[in-house]
Amino acid sequence: MEETKTDKKIGYNISVDEMIQAGLGYGHDKSKLNPKMKDYVAKQKDRVWILDLDKTAEKLTEALDYIKKLKSEKKTIAFVGTKVAMRNLVKDMAVRCNSPYVTERWIGGVFTNFKEIRKRINYFKELEAKTKEIDFEKKYVKKERLTMMKELERLGHKFNGVKEMEQLPEAVFIVDVEKDVLALREARQCGIKVIAIADTNIDPTKIDYPIPGNDDAYTSVEYVLYKIEEVLGGKEE
Repeated sequence: MEETKTDKKIGYNISVDEMIQAGLGYGHDKSKLNPKMKDYVAKQKDRVWILDLDKTAEKLTEALDYIKKLKSEKKTIAFVGTKVAMRNLVKDMAVRCNSPYVTERWIGGVFTNFKEIRKRINYFKELEAKTKEIDFEKKYVKKERLTMMKELERLGHKFNGVKEMEQLPEAVFIVDVEKDVLALREARQCGIKVIAIADTNIDPTKIDYPIPGNDDAYTSVEYVLYKIEEVLGGKEE
């Protein structure tokens, strides 16, 4: 990618040079271009679309402004990233920001059937409390304990990240809307605002706050999440 003449810092200390180093500007192969992403593309290089990072900086700033507003209103933002390579990155960031998250398979109905999902989560929390009781081993025989622990593990795999989510979030951040299209559909159906990385194969019009960028590179996703964490974590801009 071409280097910028000057590394101008803009809002939230966003740096085009740093985005270049993070690989944020590399899109998909030339055959994978959603026509609605054309406005965010600068050129094609070696059969790969190169994103206009000045526009990425502009859209990232808009997303961060919105997230800052959510924080000031004490509204919740959930994080979704089920790509294996991104799971720990998304989870660790969400935990640090005390935000709900989904990093395993998206469970249908988390948004659209939230009332029933909450019932399952409440059962999970009750079971978790039982296993932590002082007299747990005396109260239940070995077979019962094993069954309960297996069920706890199964439910934890599904609901650990959303077990403290008492109501639907105001917004959701999705790393890859193609991979987690069900989360996108449910959010739109429920009127939940969507913030997401929009790679060159994505339709950005389905996202309320699209951030044009590479959704496959760890460093690219890390850059975006770090900027979000700076806002949610109350760090200095």
